[in-house]
This record gives sequence, structure tokens and C-alpha cells, in this order.
Amino acid sequence: MNVLVTGAAGYIGSHAVKWLLEQGHDVTALDNLSRGHRAAVPAGADLMQLDLAQTEAIATVLKDRKIECVMHFAALAYVGESVTEPLRYYQNNTGGTISLLQAMERAGVARMVFSSTCATYGVPERMPIVERMKQEPINPYGWSKLFVERILKDHAAAHPDFAFAALRYFNVAGCAPDGSLGEDHDPETHLIPVLLLAALGKRERVEVFGDDYPTPDGTCIRDYIHVEDLVSAHSLVMEHLRPGDQRFYNLGIGRGYSVREIIDAAREVTGVDFEVRVGPRRPGDPPELYADPSRIQQELGFAARHTDIREVIKTAWRWFKDHPEGYGSAK
Repeated sequence: MNVLVTGAAGYIGSHAVKWLLEQGHDVTALDNLSRGHRAAVPAGADLMQLDLAQTEAIATVLKDRKIECVMHFAALAYVGESVTEPLRYYQNNTGGTISLLQAMERAGVARMVFSSTCATYGVPERMPIVERMKQEPINPYGWSKLFVERILKDHAAAHPDFAFAALRYFNVAGCAPDGSLGEDHDPETHLIPVLLLAALGKRERVEVFGDDYPTPDGTCIRDYIHVEDLVSAHSLVMEHLRPGDQRFYNLGIGRGYSVREIIDAAREVTGVDFEVRVGPRRPGDPPELYADPSRIQQELGFAARHTDIREVIKTAWRWFKDHPEGYGSAK
């Protein structure tokens, strides 16, 4: 299949390109490189440096490359930044997707797999989270993604042949097991990379945001899915999309790990006893967030393979040890 991957130079997008190439698909990579890394795009995929707002240019790429499906990862994804710069997030995440859909419409491309988020659920009343639960985000990032889900539904209602899937991620973690791709953000806010950077001496200490939550060890509990499992789910969903489909799936492993459990696992994997300090809670952090992933398992037979958090961290540790400066290590 001819697939266009947006955000292809980012953490998840680059892993998706790698997976799709290995599955025998023809992949066109698209990224504006504002936060992605050219070096992250695997060989075998042509990189088009375009912004989502460039509707006509994207439409031309879609036509020329005879694209059959778009995997849409391109987005700004810092929750805190979305609070201080909401218009930027709505313009890029929501407005950018509208532009992409317009390009697809002009090019006759009627299939999309959309990178959504569990942030659309806000603070759920109970666990685990199932797809039918109320969606009420608590930050502009979550709203920017939920608005896209609404837009996709409306677009599909007006175009009966259009098919899409919105995949709601929980915490994505790990790196390509072969060490070829990794995670390189600036700033880095994800827990596992922060811990590994501390183990490498790149951070003086790690701060835990609260240890007085109503959880077994007092720290927040989150669902971590390995990036390779995540992108394999995208490929599987893409292959099952049929005209008129509207699919919504949670992508997680169905259980949570606490911050303390992640810290202990990172210390075990790295062999480094880095410093950890407990700070105050962050506003809006729910005590627990984890998925019920049974819908995608029942409908498509998908189940995450990497469920041992130590094994997930080992794949990330391999990348960070070999790339202490991220993709800049190769320069």
C-alpha cells in the first residue's frame, strides 16, 4: 500500500515509517522538521519537508505518490505548552488536520489513521478507561485532538466512502529494539527518558510530582505501551479499514505502573542509583490512568507484546546509551 506518514521525523512517526517499510509498504514521509529530526526518518522513505498548512503542496504529493492511506502523527504534544499557547495548538493540531483533510479530498484519498490521545477523556470517573466513556479534556492539547475526532466524524458523514480510525494513546515508551531509532525531545518531559538521562548524568536529579496520591505507593499510575506495539496497531487498523468505517480504539496494555515502579525498574536496568526528589503535585494529574484495550483485541486480534516494563526500558536504554546527545550524537 502507498502510505503517507505525517510527523514522520518524530518519535512515533519515525517508528511507524520503519514498521511500514518492514511490512512491505511504500512510504512517503512528511514533516516540517520544526521538532522532528531528519536523521530519524528511516532509509527507504522519501522525506517531504512540508507543513500541514500547505494544503495544495500536500495534495500534489498525495496525487503524485498515488497515496492510499494517510497515517497522521504530526502534532504539538506538550500539555503545559498547550495551556500557555492554546491558539498555537488549535492552529497546528486542529487547523492542520483540516488542511490535511482538504488535501486528501482534492487528491481523492479516503482513508486516515489518526493519532489521538487518552487526554480526550480528561479525568475519568473510573478505571479502566473504555472507548464509550465521556470525553471531557482538561487542557487545550486534549481539546485539539477531540475536535479532530469530531471533524473526522462530520467529514465521514458527508463523504460515505471516507474511512478513518482514531487511536487514543496512553503513555508511549521504549525505542526500536534493534537500536536504530529512539526518543529525542527538547525539552524532554516523558518519565522514562528523563530517568535514563539522569542515569547517563545528563540530569542532576529527577523530580517526582507528588507521592501522596490514593495509590498503593502514593505515586501516579499510568499505562505504558511500547512504541513498536503502538505502530503495529496502526498498521493492522489501516489494513482493516473499509469504506465508511469509523473506528475508535484505546491503545494501551490494560494495566498501570506507578512512578515508583518505573523508577525502580530504570535503576535495575541501568544499574545507576540516580537521585530522586519528591516535589508537589502537578495540577490536573489524575491518580490513575490506564486503558481497557479489549475492543481492538476483540475486533482485530491486537494485543501488546511488550508488557514487562523492564523489557520496555531496556529498549530505550540501548538507544540512550548509544545516542547520549540524541540524534545529534551522529553529527
